[in-house]
Amino acid sequence: RVRVRMQGEWRVKPAPFTYHRPDTAADAVGLLAELGDGAKLLAGGQSLVPMLSLRLAVFDDLIDISRLDELVGIERRGDHLWIGAGTTEAAVERSTEGALSGPVLSRASPLIGHRQIRNRGTIGGSIAHADPAAEYPAVALAFDAELEAVSPRGTRTIAAADFFTGFWSTALDEDELLTGVRLPMWGTPSTRCGFAVREIARRHGDFAIAGAAVALELDGDDRVSRAAIGLFGLGSVPLRATAAETAATGRTLTELDADDVGRAAVADLDDVPADLHGSAAYRVRVGAVMVARAWADVAAEATGSTGSTQGGTDG
Repeated sequence: RVRVRMQGEWRVKPAPFTYHRPDTAADAVGLLAELGDGAKLLAGGQSLVPMLSLRLAVFDDLIDISRLDELVGIERRGDHLWIGAGTTEAAVERSTEGALSGPVLSRASPLIGHRQIRNRGTIGGSIAHADPAAEYPAVALAFDAELEAVSPRGTRTIAAADFFTGFWSTALDEDELLTGVRLPMWGTPSTRCGFAVREIARRHGDFAIAGAAVALELDGDDRVSRAAIGLFGLGSVPLRATAAETAATGRTLTELDADDVGRAAVADLDDVPADLHGSAAYRVRVGAVMVARAWADVAAEATGSTGSTQGGTDG
């Protein structure tokens, strides 16, 4: 344990904290339980460290879990893809294993910050940070991810639908550590799939003003057998366009217009944020366009058409 003191006249350095580097996940949750709500886990630090430096957050103790090998890895486990919470975003981007559950994570990853950020940031850190404008939380929600957590009481699994409780807040207890993400496999020999992520941002690497993570599965009769539409930047939590998914399921692609799908995906949104980057009405409009473009991408991929782009920043 090392006592760290950083001081600056302009208050751009963190308040004093005690640094801990446990050897195992069990040790980490033990420290969380011992130190209480004044402690914070440090994974990649790409969100937490700037907040500490600007004094937007202050913690007495930081518990560094960035070197816990047991939290790192990407592998198939039964009918799911397991990704360790400590796996970096760059590793997710490069992984070929991600194709087992659909390549949407690898297509979302290049949109996260810049390469230096992705080399340090982790999938678990992004999901646990729960920024509603981030890509990974929306993907987890849209793909029915299951989030594994451990505490001194044991392990539990939290459905992504129950995980995000508010702006920067989750269902994790104060003494719980997110250890892994489980994503169900998509596609069978008799189905065809498409995956896409679209977002609009002021500059590449900025948080999205609005975005969509979309997946589509077609059966042998060219009907939509499954659809997933996750929205980010359009609420205080990542959102899922369940009504639009339901409306699309069972219909052929020729019966579905991408613009109609986009409008349906944002039709029932409320409490859309407004800030200097755009009004609520603007976010809703561009959110519909991002869904429509992503839907066109996945339809092209599922049917083998050319010229589609499965992920990108618009703007």
